[in-house]
Parts: sequence; structure tokens; C-alpha cells
Amino acid sequence: MAKRIQRSKAQAPDRSQAGRDNGGGGAQKKARGRRVSRALITDFTVQLATLTEAGIPVVRALTILEGQTRAGHFKDVLIELTEDVSSGLPLSEGMSKFPRIFDPLYANMVRAGEAGGVLDRILVRVATFREKAEEVRSKVSGAMIYPLLLGFVAVAVVAAVITFVIPMFEEVFRSFAVELPAATRILLDVSAFVVKYWYLVFGLPVLFVFLHLLFMGKSLGYRYRMHAILLRIPLFGRLMRDHLIGAFGRTFGTLVQAGVPHLDSLEIVRDTSSNEVMVEAVEEIRKTVREGEGLARPMGESGLFDDVVVNMVDVGEETGELDNMLIKVADAYERRFDRKAENFLKLLEPLLVICMAVIVGFIVVALFMPLMEIMNSIDGA
Repeated sequence: MAKRIQRSKAQAPDRSQAGRDNGGGGAQKKARGRRVSRALITDFTVQLATLTEAGIPVVRALTILEGQTRAGHFKDVLIELTEDVSSGLPLSEGMSKFPRIFDPLYANMVRAGEAGGVLDRILVRVATFREKAEEVRSKVSGAMIYPLLLGFVAVAVVAAVITFVIPMFEEVFRSFAVELPAATRILLDVSAFVVKYWYLVFGLPVLFVFLHLLFMGKSLGYRYRMHAILLRIPLFGRLMRDHLIGAFGRTFGTLVQAGVPHLDSLEIVRDTSSNEVMVEAVEEIRKTVREGEGLARPMGESGLFDDVVVNMVDVGEETGELDNMLIKVADAYERRFDRKAENFLKLLEPLLVICMAVIVGFIVVALFMPLMEIMNSIDGA
């Protein structure tokens, strides 16, 4: 299963290899250079779409945008892109030299707009697509800041208490030779273990995170298993599935609207997906479509798309309105994702607070129970 995906993904870069070869060594070096922020590329796309829609030629629009861009890697890219287009190279070919900045989705939509003589309209669609994607990404990242900060503070406080505060209480308990409750003994044992083996307690999580990130980047099989596990997690898995369906509909629908053939569109959707389970599903759909069948049946068999999506795609194919149906699917599932994500984060925040309260409460009770006995023994004496 993983090998099949690896073979298909290994073939994907061939689509833009010719563009990179034409650009010479300088373009290849830039393509291997630093990435550019998504927000900066989105702003550039919106401005380029606005200028071309106003009737300004592409070369002049690029010159204007290059002139107002601050010095840096992206400005260097725009300078070379402007020179290429000025010398007669199509805009899509020039963009293909920089796959880290203008991904296959971007370059192929521009190529379709050039072929159909509707580059201005295509750029508007690309801009709309990127704005919506950026909006979803910023909502998720912004909403996650507070829970992550709360979790980090909770872990730091508990670690400090266990490492530094509880050992001082242990000395007090030992000096009075008081009989300790079970909860206190457990707490003291945990504290002693953390103090003695601190390098394991704090080092192993860091090592596990490092190895996880390493395997996620290097091992296709490990990445596929992790993505499959995420989709099976209650609540979160359904949230992830809605996000993947919305991204599939938005990307595929935008490409079909731009006039990109279905097989090429599916290939781009496959190569731009961030989830390996979706990558495999799209590849299977693409193989079936290449054999002459429609989209609905393989989408239903993939297990990722529910009956509503499958039936909407089926109706879209029958009526010739597949692009509009896909955009409607994207709109519906993006709205559902926003609503579920908001509810999920509203639930996550009080859960973190409750967990923090339970841990702190356990520590307080475990420490103060023997302290109360010590105070009673002192009063009795």
C-alpha cells in the first residue's frame, strides 16, 4: 500500500521538470532556497489578480509588484520571474522553476488560464482559493494558541512542584516521623523518581518527539499509519475528515473550473494533500477515472467520503456541473469544520483546566493530610 503511493508520488515532479531545466542552474538554486510565507504569496496573488483583471499586462503587473516588494528572497524570485516573462516565457513556466513557492496547483491553474486566454479570471480564482485556505489555517492556529499555552504552563508548574517543592515537604515529614497516607507516599515516590532520573523524565519525551518528526519526514509507512490513527480518534478524527473533504472539494473544484483535465486535477490534488490516507484514496480514484469510469463509485469505496459528498459528485457528473458541486461541497464542509473546530476548542479548554485542577488538588491534599496530623500531634503534646 505504502509502496504504491511512493511510486505515484515519485512521478509527480516530472510535470515541472522541463520548466526547471530550462531555467538553468540559477533557477534550480533558487528553487532549493528558502521558502516564502504563505501569507506573502497570497498577498502577491491577490494583487496580481487585481492588476490583471484591471487590464494591466502581466509583465507590467509583475514589474509593479516586484518594485514594491521588500528586499529578500521573494523579491529575487519576482525579479527573475519578471525577466523570464519579459523574454517571452509563459508565466506558468516561470513559476514552475520555483516549486517551493508556486506549488503544482498554482502553476497548473495559471497554465490552464494561459491556454484558455482567461488568465485574469484564473488568477482571481487562485487568489480566492488561497485566501480561503489561509483563513482556515489562521483560524485553527489562532484558536490553538490558548490551549497550547495553558497546557505548557500546567506541565511546567506541575514539574516545578514535583522537582523542587515536594522534596522539601519530604524532609519535614521525615523529621516528625509521621505515618504517611497512601496518596502522600505515591506523591513522594513520584517526586523521588523525577529528581533521581530527571534526564529520563524530561529527555525521553523530547527524544520521542524528535523521532516522531524524523519518521514523519522520512518514513512513508509510519506517516500513513499516523494519519490513519488520527482519522480514527473520536471527535478529532471526524474534524480531520471534514477538513480533508473540504480541501479536496476546494482544490479539485477550482482546478476543474479553471479547465484543467480531471486526471491532471486529481494528480495535483493527490500531490498537494497533507494526509497520506487521502493521497492513497485520490490515487485509487484517479486510476479508476483513467479506466473510463466516473468519480462517484471510487469515492464511495474509499471510505473517506460520506454519502452526501458521493451523491453530490454523482449529480454533478450527470448534469455537467461537477465544478460547482465540488465548490458547494467545499463550502459546506469548511463551514462544518469551522463550527466543529470552535466547539472542540471550547470543550478542550475547560478539560485542560479540570485536569490541571485535579492534579493540583491531588498534590495539595496529599501534602496537607500529613501536615494536619503533625499539627494535631503538636497541639496534643
